[in-house]
Amino acid sequence: MAARSRLPRSVELTVNGQAVTVDRAPMVRLLDVLREDLQLTGTKEGCGEGECGACTVLLDGEPVCSCLVPLAQARGRDVVTIEGVPADHPLKRAFVEEGGAQCGMCTPGMIMAALSLPARPSLDAVRAGLAGNLCRCTGYEAIYRAVQKAAFERSGIAE
Repeated sequence: MAARSRLPRSVELTVNGQAVTVDRAPMVRLLDVLREDLQLTGTKEGCGEGECGACTVLLDGEPVCSCLVPLAQARGRDVVTIEGVPADHPLKRAFVEEGGAQCGMCTPGMIMAALSLPARPSLDAVRAGLAGNLCRCTGYEAIYRAVQKAAFERSGIAE
């Protein structure tokens, strides 16, 4: 019997600007790597099925549900989690000021999804951009206000 070849388990990627190497099975969820291996617990697991958006991160600048992304798919790519967003970022401030953060379960995913919106988005664009993120506490209006407020603050900043 021939020896089975093993796929390399070592995956290199960039997380919040830092090069990291993770030694895990290639099909483990990116969410689990972030929370368990890298201790980046700001990314939340809500449904585990890509329906709620709580685990949203940016993968090469695009919002994705990290519960649906196998680690192998992140090989050589750039991942940004809520921990990679500066504490004084306009979105974080606006969520606090406008009451968009209540229990906090959805907030990291909402902020990550909002980061991909264009400068000065209309209310309809904000609603569409956050449609994949569910919140059970706020009723959304405070979140929409926060995103629009931050967008106007950020519009003069090159991103």
